Amino acid sequence: MGSATGSVFDTETLRRGIEGNTGNTLLSLYADDAEIRIVDHNSQPSHPTVLHGRSEIAVLLDDIYRRDMTHKLGQCVIQGDHAAFTESCQYGDGTRVLAESMVTLRDGKIADQLIIQAWDE
Repeated sequence: MGSATGSVFDTETLRRGIEGNTGNTLLSLYADDAEIRIVDHNSQPSHPTVLHGRSEIAVLLDDIYRRDMTHKLGQCVIQGDHAAFTESCQYGDGTRVLAESMVTLRDGKIADQLIIQAWDE
């Protein structure tokens, strides 16, 4: 695995991507063959939602960034080829979402991401 040291992946780039108005900057942080696994109350750990490749990830990000909601990057730790971060979101009606991500980096791009999320009901 390549090292993220000196790569374009850093906390500020991630912050711009997450807190932006579109998913374009965030999408640029993913490798072409990236995989995302999502675990939440709809997709249990034994059957997570799995997205393969930037085209499937783009569909998810387009859907998310079309919604009336804000996104904030919380804590972020980058160490070698791994990063972990917290994202908090809020819909216009006040509903909150909290997501924790663990990512594996390859050549400064996200190659694998596990997202565990929960939201107000």
